[in-house]
Amino acid sequence: MKKVLFIDRDGTLILEPPTDFQVDSLEKLEFYPGVFQNLSKIAKELDFELVMVTNQDGLGTESFPVEDFIKPHEKMLKAFENEGIIFNEILIDKSFESENSLNRKPGTGMLGKYIYGNYDLENSFVVGDRTTDIQLAKNLGSKSIFISEIQNNDANLTTESWSEIYQYLKQIPRKATVFRKTNETEIEIQINLDGSGKSEISTGLNFFDHMLEQISKHGNLDLKIKVIGDLQVDEHHTIEDTGIVLGEAILKALGKKKGIERYGFLLPMDDCLAQVALDFGGRSWLVWKANFTREKIGDVPTEMFEHFFKSFTDSAKCNLNIKVEGENEHHKIESIFKAFAKSIKMAVNQSDQNFNVPSTKGSL
Repeated sequence: MKKVLFIDRDGTLILEPPTDFQVDSLEKLEFYPGVFQNLSKIAKELDFELVMVTNQDGLGTESFPVEDFIKPHEKMLKAFENEGIIFNEILIDKSFESENSLNRKPGTGMLGKYIYGNYDLENSFVVGDRTTDIQLAKNLGSKSIFISEIQNNDANLTTESWSEIYQYLKQIPRKATVFRKTNETEIEIQINLDGSGKSEISTGLNFFDHMLEQISKHGNLDLKIKVIGDLQVDEHHTIEDTGIVLGEAILKALGKKKGIERYGFLLPMDDCLAQVALDFGGRSWLVWKANFTREKIGDVPTEMFEHFFKSFTDSAKCNLNIKVEGENEHHKIESIFKAFAKSIKMAVNQSDQNFNVPSTKGSL
């Protein structure tokens, strides 16, 4: 799901004339301090679509002719484009406040595409300099950034600095929550790829919990997993569906995968050597070279381990190549999960300071 920055125009991207509040000539066009360098970094480094949402009172009437509006507006857009700042959509309400138009902020009449489409509004932001922008965020179920010297307790951030806005957005960790309910299982997984290795895991299968804890600890990511499965039938659905939801959560948290390593591990554990090669390349594939002589390890059938990783690769859209050698069955599967965790840690690391997508295709 895509995240959006819904950005106001006057008073946010450009300065608002204090007399008539209309930017209706090139002489009145003045950009907000710091907007270019910081918004260009936001556009390049972070996973937000940029959408301009602005009220332009009476645009197209005698009080505000379109021809007076269009020249400075187009000049503004070209200046942003030159800095790599492209707005996916520009939404302009032309009504007067007295008309009570549903399209006028804080109304959401122009934003149906984002309300009903594949957008993560909960983790999106409205950025603006008026209380109507903060109310718009509430109406959308989004967060808000208030550009003002006056503190607004309803906003997630109040500031006059675009540099502070960039720093605030940049430090937001890559998190995701996925809930899946079927006739066989009910699963909720919360993940933070930029966490510290904390976990709360309950699947009803003690050994499976132990293995999933390895992913959190050795992947240095925070993981909450709650599973209610039909264990009275057997373990199959619980393990398979956990793999599916975990893959979906990681895929969602990765966003556009800007700047990540993409690939990730060889790990010894006593008598065992586990090799896990991982590629978050957008296609699913599993190579599994691990044989077990025991039917179960703890309360988990050994045949289900391959199925777990296959389910993960399908939903995470990644390649996994897993191979293990050794004698102790417990050590073999634990070393696989630890190596898998280390692979994830390596692959999701944002090491590219230019925040390029690691593909010649331009997307993954």
